[in-house]
Amino acid sequence: MPASDIAVRAEALVKTFGSTRALDGIDLEIPTGTVLGLLGPNGAGKTTAVRILTTLLRPDSGRAWIAGHDVLADPNAVRRSIGLSGQYAAVDENLTGFENLYMVGRLYGKNKTDARARSRELIGRFQLDDAADRPAKTYSGGMRRRLDLAGALVAEPEVVLLDEPTTGLDPRGRLDTWDVIGELVAEGATVLLTTQYLEEADRLADTIMVIDHGRAIASGTSDHLKAQVGGERLQIIVAEPTEIEVATRVLAEVGAGEPDVNTHAREVQVLVDAGPKSLIEALRRLDAEGVVVLDVGLHRPTLDDVFLSLTGHAAEEEA
Repeated sequence: MPASDIAVRAEALVKTFGSTRALDGIDLEIPTGTVLGLLGPNGAGKTTAVRILTTLLRPDSGRAWIAGHDVLADPNAVRRSIGLSGQYAAVDENLTGFENLYMVGRLYGKNKTDARARSRELIGRFQLDDAADRPAKTYSGGMRRRLDLAGALVAEPEVVLLDEPTTGLDPRGRLDTWDVIGELVAEGATVLLTTQYLEEADRLADTIMVIDHGRAIASGTSDHLKAQVGGERLQIIVAEPTEIEVATRVLAEVGAGEPDVNTHAREVQVLVDAGPKSLIEALRRLDAEGVVVLDVGLHRPTLDDVFLSLTGHAAEEEA
């Protein structure tokens, strides 16, 4: 892609803290107007990458550019081009919600009228109208998080970096935040999103990079990564524990690998190549064996399956 079509680029970023290699040669590119989901467990290096890209931390080696500006050579231009929401809400507790946003607008150089209008717009966008004139110290954790996200958007930046933006939000708040991120991209913004929530990456990201122990271990679209795991999974639940052995044998015969068995849940599942045909054949054989099936399903691989396949552990296991 031409450089003008790339909003964020990093080459061979390395950062160590003592004996810990937080980043071990990360490369990434984010085309303008798209979302890159940086997926990984705590300690994978996601926040270190964000801190380097936002000029808060210098890499030991490697280079990076934001909106065409070199992160090391021209950090002020980078700061004028970005909005950042970190892992922890950065709000002034003694100011009201409106005053927090107004202050950010003025610091970015907006005149009083524009700063006031933008602050009111974002207060409404993040559903903080009823609390706009209350001190932020009276806000709940979720409200503080939404206010922090609004603060990242005051200057209408070209590039928005969101470091686990929905951590601590309730399900409604998470869905609202996803809608706002979608609106940002529709308006032309470029987003780097770090997350541990696989559903979030699946919903928002045009491309996903999975990192673990400071290294990129896979990247691509959600569908591309899922295709690497293999075919669909056939899952059945039998009525009696005594039927598990027969069900396991049948699924081994129709499947494309060794079945996984959950004895407590009376559940057996296996990868299949033929999809619905495998399901029908399994049910035919189980019926012939007299096995009572309480539930049956055919599932595409999920990002959970991808992450487990790539790293050997769940996405949030090391939190």
